[in-house]
Amino acid sequence: MGSIEQTTEVLLCLSPAEVANLKEGINFFRNKKTGKDYILYKSKSRVRACKNMCKHQGGLFIKDIEDLDGRSVRCTKHNWKLDVSTMKYVNPPDSFCQDELVVEMDEENGLLLLELNPPNPWDLEPRSPEHLAFGEVQITYLTHACMDLKLGDKKMVFDPWLTGPAFARGWWLLHEPPPDWLERLCRADLIYISHMHSDHLSYPTLKELARRRPDIPIYVGNTERPVFWNLNQSGVQLTNINVVPFGIWQQVDKNLRFMILMDGVHPEMDTCIIVEYKGHKILNTVDCTRPNGGRLPEKVALMMSDFAGGASGFPMTFSGGKFTEEWKAQFIKTERKKLLNYKAQLVKDLQPRIYCPFAGYFVESHPSDKYIKETNIKNDPNELNSLIRKNSDVVTWTPRPGATLDLSRMLTDPTDSKGIIEPPEGTKIYKDSWDFEPYLNILNAAVEDEIFLHSSWIKEYFTWAGFKDYNLVVRIRSRVDVIRHVVKNGLLWDDLYIGFQTRLQRHPDIYHHLFWNHFQIKLPLTPPNWRSFLMHCR
Repeated sequence: MGSIEQTTEVLLCLSPAEVANLKEGINFFRNKKTGKDYILYKSKSRVRACKNMCKHQGGLFIKDIEDLDGRSVRCTKHNWKLDVSTMKYVNPPDSFCQDELVVEMDEENGLLLLELNPPNPWDLEPRSPEHLAFGEVQITYLTHACMDLKLGDKKMVFDPWLTGPAFARGWWLLHEPPPDWLERLCRADLIYISHMHSDHLSYPTLKELARRRPDIPIYVGNTERPVFWNLNQSGVQLTNINVVPFGIWQQVDKNLRFMILMDGVHPEMDTCIIVEYKGHKILNTVDCTRPNGGRLPEKVALMMSDFAGGASGFPMTFSGGKFTEEWKAQFIKTERKKLLNYKAQLVKDLQPRIYCPFAGYFVESHPSDKYIKETNIKNDPNELNSLIRKNSDVVTWTPRPGATLDLSRMLTDPTDSKGIIEPPEGTKIYKDSWDFEPYLNILNAAVEDEIFLHSSWIKEYFTWAGFKDYNLVVRIRSRVDVIRHVVKNGLLWDDLYIGFQTRLQRHPDIYHHLFWNHFQIKLPLTPPNWRSFLMHCR
């Protein structure tokens, strides 16, 4: 067993004179050698410290001019606010805590900022990369976040969404999957599903798979909200779902193992994965905002991540106040650029040999969502790849459905013409038609349900939901088929919000983290007891 130890890293040293000059309240410092920024908060004789890095997407904090008490800082990316005196975020309220650094005084009254680094779990029992034959490891892109990996004589598939919509009726596949997608799924030895969002956990796709291979091994992380929390209600018959702990190698055979890691911002639901074959690592960070809290393996053979943005109802579905069309357009343009730069910086820091942007190839194709489609401009993967190549030596790959990357060839010679085999000429890349009707029929079935003949369904539903002790006024307009389908089946509100099925107004215009977090993640695992409700109504 390999020996791995916790390490202590000195991040910043202050001289006795600098310590003496610390002012009460917030102090900003930069380590000129590393370029890293830190915040120190002095209260009388006590000093607290943290990295100057927002927990959300790594933005830089500056002084919060609205804070008259001089205790909070504001993120330059999304206006998150941190109270440095408590190390708790105040916007969004009741949400996250900032990781605190160790402050130590030396014998001469100088100050050291220390970070205690836990051992990296992927360094346990390390393996040196072995020779790979051409064709031994191949990665084929199918659609969106779905990759088909050939790893020696094993096949592994990531996040199969290959048919039907995601988020009720809001998202549809941009790319046409290869015609043999179902055969590919059926041949897999194992499937990894990163989280419960329906563009990754696609019940329409899994329904097709379960008809032919109900016992296919599926692996998910041990998240607080189980990935397959809704399996029984879905009617999909899958019998071999394996929930595995975070940060522990799962051995598939002598050459192949994988490790699932949690997200630092949404550990209750988001995960990412490291797959290792003969010592060569493939890192898939999927949708994680801060995968593994920002601690990830460097110089992996292949890294893939999301890139597109636009996976939220904000701000497209908001109106009133500042939410003019001009404001939305500018906000979206700015946010996409920030995301592009964040991903480019992450790739530059981790230095993978090859990088692939994926998990962003969706489109709001239903005619009723024309406004969303026109407003919700997404990042271009080629623009991200161009930015990465400009700042590093990383090789990039913009995938097309059915394209296959040969890892050995690309690691040996990135210019090898057989390193990436594109789909045959004439292959349909983009979808131009979608089978809306069967999925809309499922939603429409809820509209005339007997539940909604009784106005007390509203009280019954929100009592079941369990969100209480807040005096909130929520004004939500939603498509009647979707809201009633969600209410009847006790589904999470992602279908409404991420699926663009609502129109929202906020008064006051403040993001209420606890409310959205509750309805997007923390609703009860079993649906409302409508049978009992109807018996009582009668």
